[in-house]
Amino acid sequence: MDTSARPSPRPGRVPTWLRVLIPTVLILVWFAAFGAGGASFGALSDVVENEQAQFLPDDAESTTVQDLQSGFRSADVIPAIVVYARDGGLTDADTAAIADDAAAFERVAGVAADGVSPPVPSEDGEAASVFVQVESSAEVDVTVEGIRERIAETTGDGDGLEAAVTGPAGFTTDLSAAFAGIDGLLLLVAFAAVFVILVIVYRSPLLPVIVLGTSLTALTASVLAVVALARADLLVLNGQTQGILFILVIGAATDYSLLYIARYREALLRHERKWDATWVALRGAWEPIVASGATVIAGLLMLLVSELTSNKILGPVSAIGIVFAVLTALTLLPALMLWAGRVAFWPLRPKFDAAPADEGAVVARRGVWPNVARLIARRPRVTWIVSTLVLAVMALGVTQLDADGVPSSEFVLGESQARDGQVILGEHFPGGSGTPAVVIAPEDRLQEVVDVLLATDGVDSVSVVSEDSPSGSLPVTEDGVQPLGPPGSPSGEPTVVDGRVQLDATLAYASDSDEAERVVAELRGELSEVSATDDPVLVGGTSAIALDTKESSIRDRNLIIPLVLVVILVILMLLLRSIVAPLLLIGTVVLSFAAALGVSALVFNEVFGFPGADPVVPLFGFVFLVALGVDYNIFLMTRVREESARHGTRAGVLRGLIVTGGVITSAGLVLAATFAALGVLPILFLAQISFIVAFGVLLDTFLVRSLLVPALSYDIGRAIWWPSKLWRSSAPEAPGGEAVLIATAPEAEPVAERLQPSHRA
Repeated sequence: MDTSARPSPRPGRVPTWLRVLIPTVLILVWFAAFGAGGASFGALSDVVENEQAQFLPDDAESTTVQDLQSGFRSADVIPAIVVYARDGGLTDADTAAIADDAAAFERVAGVAADGVSPPVPSEDGEAASVFVQVESSAEVDVTVEGIRERIAETTGDGDGLEAAVTGPAGFTTDLSAAFAGIDGLLLLVAFAAVFVILVIVYRSPLLPVIVLGTSLTALTASVLAVVALARADLLVLNGQTQGILFILVIGAATDYSLLYIARYREALLRHERKWDATWVALRGAWEPIVASGATVIAGLLMLLVSELTSNKILGPVSAIGIVFAVLTALTLLPALMLWAGRVAFWPLRPKFDAAPADEGAVVARRGVWPNVARLIARRPRVTWIVSTLVLAVMALGVTQLDADGVPSSEFVLGESQARDGQVILGEHFPGGSGTPAVVIAPEDRLQEVVDVLLATDGVDSVSVVSEDSPSGSLPVTEDGVQPLGPPGSPSGEPTVVDGRVQLDATLAYASDSDEAERVVAELRGELSEVSATDDPVLVGGTSAIALDTKESSIRDRNLIIPLVLVVILVILMLLLRSIVAPLLLIGTVVLSFAAALGVSALVFNEVFGFPGADPVVPLFGFVFLVALGVDYNIFLMTRVREESARHGTRAGVLRGLIVTGGVITSAGLVLAATFAALGVLPILFLAQISFIVAFGVLLDTFLVRSLLVPALSYDIGRAIWWPSKLWRSSAPEAPGGEAVLIATAPEAEPVAERLQPSHRA
């Protein structure tokens, strides 16, 4: 007998006034959180940091160098490089205009005092550059836009002079502009996609509003909590984490809502009173929803072991979002659905006592999922073998994925003035102009360090920081520090802080290039030989930051992926009280991830022409796909376990598939649509995560969860529950179990001829 058809425990003993009060209080509390959280959206931009150096581990060499730099020069500035060029050479008018611009830059709000260098001409006479120090405490993007407005006036007549603002400040500005649509466009596209899917699925005008209202409330409550923690300096938020938080909460909250609504609709068919149906729906939905949320949270919190702060903060920030998604799905949504009752499903209202009298009729119905169940019942082994082979072929593309990192100039898709400016800079100046490698060395080893720097291929020039020099540094050659003035004048002295000096090594390559990182790695190796154990020579700067970030990302990927697998496996074992079934689920999801990554690699290379991927892309893709992919298997297998306890494992597999097929498919479409919405932001990292997760979710929804897992579970039989009590029990098949599936097929044959002995439960 179906336990969901039994009346809820003591429903009549709950007073009517309490049945009204409980949902009313829940709705009012959540609406208050919605209002407070909505007001916090505007504060997100105040707590977001997008500078790469902010997220390095404290013990990284480039982080140490950055801290030591403050003793030599102000570390509270971000360099911008303004580059001008004209084919055929700069004219006298150009030179005068550039000098006027340099003077004007000093008056732009946010530019540091004495932070503008004189124009520096290129050796070919076709370009000039001006170095501008922007105060990091200022709004960097506003300051850079002020500089860009000035150069636009200078080059506005279109006579051939071109100019651009590049350097770290320029790239930060372009990145901020790319994230500008995160609060508006991203949410609009995500909610619109989800709304359309829900209308198509439910054919109801009210139900999508209730579901999206629940999701938006979860999101606003999450934002309220995250902003409060950021203001308390308990976490740092960046643009990519903000975007993922939005999408993850919307997708997860909607998925959990769909699962509850499916249970509620079933309960309304068997219970006349809304309160009774609500109680039954909660009893059936809370365990898979909580287990699903716990799985995602556990997977995300494994990011806390990351070396990179940008990865580390994603764990708790996203976990906060999932907590609110679970809470709203189990409190606010049931309250709203209780108030709406059957009206929520209008015009297709579920009628009381409309459930099939014969439990076997559940699997005897016609439709997509009963037909899929019949296919699995007839050919389980063929089904799972073919599905596995398809995924394995897709996974072959993983070998084509270039995830060794991309230059920071490629972070922004589409137009980027900073990227254009860097190209101009590289054509007329050493590629690393304005963003040198920074070397901190003991004073007594200055000459040895200089010798190593100048002997290294890829180092164009070297200077040492000096307070005596008007430019703030002195050129260095093989003969040592050069004199300040004409021959015979006193030589300048390097600035010494705690027995150390700072040297700036201008590289021949762009600071974000692989070549520049190679030079930094080579310098670290060579300089280690002249370092004292207690006072080493350290190499930092923009290229070193990129190198340290890449190395940390690769280490994180190799450590966190196994941890996520182990943690999720343990949770599944506790939930399903089995060892075989969790291993089966983890294996299928990992195979699904490999297939998604393989197809994504081919699409990135052959369709979009992406320059590569950051090492963190496979890590984030894995965390989201495995955690979220297991979600759907949790939804399926908890129902299969419930049905197996009454009807036997093989019949339980088929029944569970039929009952959950529609809701899980809808949930998969919703989650894929929400992650696809990340693609509207012109950020390479988010575009790649968007495709990997969206495609992977669809693959998991329509192939893994619909065919592979049910067919494999059916073929194995009750051994999937080993070593639990369900494995040892000999629960009989319900009347009509597999026989109904076969006998009601359109081309029905005698059951005995259809069933193989190995397929009997």
